[in-house]
Order: sequence, then structure tokens, then C-alpha cells
Amino acid sequence: METLLSGGFICKTSDELAYQYLQKAEHYDAIERQLNTMNRTLSSANDGNVLFCAYQSIGDDERKQVNSQFKEVSSSLLPLVEWLVLVQEAQGDNTPISEGKVIRLNKLQTVIEDVPAFAEQLAKIARYSLFNSSSSAIDNQLKQIFKRLTELGYLLRPNPETQIYLATGKVDYLFDIIRFIDEAESLGLEQQAEMAVQQGDLL
Repeated sequence: METLLSGGFICKTSDELAYQYLQKAEHYDAIERQLNTMNRTLSSANDGNVLFCAYQSIGDDERKQVNSQFKEVSSSLLPLVEWLVLVQEAQGDNTPISEGKVIRLNKLQTVIEDVPAFAEQLAKIARYSLFNSSSSAIDNQLKQIFKRLTELGYLLRPNPETQIYLATGKVDYLFDIIRFIDEAESLGLEQQAEMAVQQGDLL
């Protein structure tokens, strides 16, 4: 309840015990009833693999909160999309990053250092206000980005002694938002980000 009401996301990676707890219908229903008393409801993304709290009904006060949250997310969309595309390209993956995906910072750094276009794109991403890095060093840029993404809940660092990170379900939630906005507004966000990676510039 505390995680949900504080705006947190529950998935196997971020909190497996809570996730498994909510897989039982009686537990899910009990939490839902409690949330309903506060005008909240359980919602999900990625085919139910990510759970979070949403308003049950939207009044004037709730609309202000939703608008504020949406502006916060939308202002971060482009840097996040560019970052996800860069990591996908650098790792040579055919599929987007999703919950549970392992990202090794040191391995990613090696690839980016070897490809000037990736290094240029990383520098551009790191300068976004979301990450706010003023460093010109690739390792510092990456560490700052990974630190911020961990703070924001998109990544989890299971062992603070290593540079191994796991993507959480919040990444899948982000993709759902991107798809919704992209379909509604015909923005072509993913295509823009891919072209930015290839050309080192935002179109």
C-alpha cells in the first residue's frame, strides 16, 4: 500500500514478494478495496506485469494532479527514449529494453567508447536537464545517467558493489505512455530517437 500510494511501481524485479502477493485474487481484491476508499485503484502495464496506483475517478483536484504528473513524465520522454534506443543499439539487441533486462555499465561503456557516434549521442543525452551532466568523460556521463535512472525507478542496482543494473517494470510503463502519445499525436518518437542516434542530432 505504501509503495502504491507513493507512486511506486510493483513488478517481479522491483519487489517480487509484493508482485507475487498481488497475483492472488483475494490479495488483489483486498488491496483494491482499500485503495477504493481513497479514490484509488490498481492499474497495470505490460499485460499486467507492472502494477501501480491510479485515480478511480477524476475530479478537479485529481485532474490537476494528473496534469502535473503527465507534464513531468512528458518533459522526460525524449531523453528517456533516446537513452533506451542508444542502449538497445549499443547492446546489439533486436528488442527494446524491458523489465528484468540486465544492463552492464562497464560493457556498455566499452562499446560506446569504441563507436564515436554512440559517444556523441551519449554526450547529448547526458546534457539533458533530466540527467544534468556537465562532464565530458564517458564514464562520468554514464554513471550520472545510471544514478538518475535508478533514483527515478527505471533501473535497479541489486548489488552496490557491482556495475550491473536491472530494468524495472517502470520502463514498460514508459513504453505504454510513449505508444499512447505516439498513436494519439502521430509524433514518431521512436523513429526520431533512432535517427538522432544515427545522426548524432535531434530532428
